[in-house]
Amino acid sequence: MDGLDWNLIKSFVAVAETGSLSAAARRLSSSQPTIGRHIAELEKSIDVTLFRRGKRGYVLTEAGSALFERGLAVSEQATAFSHLALGSVEAIEGTVRIAASEVVAACVLPEILAQLGIEEPGLELEIVASNQVENLLRRDADIAIRMVRPAQQELVARKVADIELCACAATTYLDRRGRPSAVSELARHDLIGFDRSDDIVRAIASFGLMLERSAFRIRSDNQILLWEAIRAGNGIGFAQLPLAERDPGIERLLPEVPLPSLPVWLAMHRDVRKSVRIRRVADFLHDALRSYARSD
Repeated sequence: MDGLDWNLIKSFVAVAETGSLSAAARRLSSSQPTIGRHIAELEKSIDVTLFRRGKRGYVLTEAGSALFERGLAVSEQATAFSHLALGSVEAIEGTVRIAASEVVAACVLPEILAQLGIEEPGLELEIVASNQVENLLRRDADIAIRMVRPAQQELVARKVADIELCACAATTYLDRRGRPSAVSELARHDLIGFDRSDDIVRAIASFGLMLERSAFRIRSDNQILLWEAIRAGNGIGFAQLPLAERDPGIERLLPEVPLPSLPVWLAMHRDVRKSVRIRRVADFLHDALRSYARSD
């Protein structure tokens, strides 16, 4: 391994992050055959199979995963050295994969990522919009925005904020059906809520109004659908307060009802946080989500 060309390592990191030779070639402004030769040469030099080739592209083997973080560090250090030698400032470049719930990914992140793109034009962002908890230990994502604190010791988590929830409805609906002034009046309205979760029902029950599942005219566990149903004037629903306050067609209702808040955590693997670009994205998301939660 003496005198190993750092370009081989750079190609290895690019393929590991993108999952294909063609995508790695585009990132490195190279060609697919060149990247393929780099991977073959590196595997031969260290006598290790780094990838499994399959229908889903290039997937790291166990040995490849063990070498990835060190390879990432070497690649970034080499890039930093090159920038320094040329008298330039190190650029933040490459791909960062972010996992977030469907509603955060669709309704909150786009505005945040637009500003990040202005500040860091060299970044490529992959968004996993899912309510399933992505496995950071398997590198399904570099950064995860979660509503629960991860318990794995290998993960580093930062509490971002608590996002307040609220009852709300479209002005078009309220003009047609009236505005409830007390919790008891909700029973006379069309309600929108979760299909299986009973968090909202229990919160309302604490104010003396017992609602059956059938009281919710529209039920779904898809948060984006629920939000769009509220915006379209289907009835009174429940949403993140900052989201409701930013929509001029939505009115908050019954602010005296203390609905459960959503704790927001930013999580990443301990090793991944050493990456300059991932740390940059994580810090930006932390500050932007705190500002969002405060409705700044």
